[in-house]
Amino acid sequence: MSHFMMNRRGFLSNAAAVGAIAAAHSLINVSAGHAADTATIRMQLGWLPSNGLLGELVARKKGYYSEKGIELEIVPGGPNVDGVAGVAVGQSTIGQVSSSPSVMLARSAGAPIKAFAAGYQKHPFAYFSRKANPIAKPEDMIGKTIAAIPTSVILLRALLAKNGISEDQVKIVNMGSDMNQLVTGQADAVCGWLTNVNALKVLGDDRVDLTLWDGGIRLYANVYYTTDDQLENHADHLSAFVAGSARGWGYARDNKEEAVDILLESYPNLDKASELEAIGPLMKFVFNDATAAVGWGGMDRTNWEEQIKTYADLGQFQGAVPKAEDVYTMAILDATADIRKSVG
Repeated sequence: MSHFMMNRRGFLSNAAAVGAIAAAHSLINVSAGHAADTATIRMQLGWLPSNGLLGELVARKKGYYSEKGIELEIVPGGPNVDGVAGVAVGQSTIGQVSSSPSVMLARSAGAPIKAFAAGYQKHPFAYFSRKANPIAKPEDMIGKTIAAIPTSVILLRALLAKNGISEDQVKIVNMGSDMNQLVTGQADAVCGWLTNVNALKVLGDDRVDLTLWDGGIRLYANVYYTTDDQLENHADHLSAFVAGSARGWGYARDNKEEAVDILLESYPNLDKASELEAIGPLMKFVFNDATAAVGWGGMDRTNWEEQIKTYADLGQFQGAVPKAEDVYTMAILDATADIRKSVG
């Protein structure tokens, strides 16, 4: 799980801190020891490395990037890393962030970034309850105690507002690092990602899921973003990255165990059994009806407009409310439509 909001003051302070470093770096550069026409793309993660990188790691291993003249370098994130600010000022070429609101909030705060692809067509974030006291739809939250991670409270507020539920009809409490509050009955529901199979094991089969998406808050997950400058001056490299990533994710879907082995080569601290269990549920968010229609990584203008309106209605933008064209672009997706659709 990662952060869902960006604070304008935090963005500006981080930008200032890394600005001097960024000024000395070319966003896409030629790496020593490689062919002169090989460009290195640094991808800043929004959190720690996980199975959200399966497609990229497969693409790198299989040579899908090198065939297109690029090399991918992955930069881990973490609780004290503001990845969006790092990309905005040039420390990294592109970024991958867990949830789409981070992009539009950063744009409102002055960051010159845009999303150019969405890895997960539906967000895996959900609320989990017990079958004896099920919360299967938003209305079931009325009169209940919901444990939410502090950074995700805005998502719960958005869900309630979307469904015409007053916030005083629900008791919201801070959630710890696991599902304990649901197990012990301290809360009627807890939250998390459906792809986090380790955390969900404690609940077993006695579990009812209400996804954020089915509740009407339709965010993208694993969103890829970059700067306006990159889009204007290095669209060819970005297209090469998207084409390679689409192939990598397609291969991972069709060769799950091999993909997990490739993941563990780079990150041996991950547990193979857990990753093998998680890859099936994960792929349902990467490949679904949407990808069948528009291909891997696709995005939709109406979806972005709905997200912006939801956050604007909740007063979340500290600067001007952005327009859809401010926060996303279809240029790279259009340039890679054939390969993305063949994979999707």
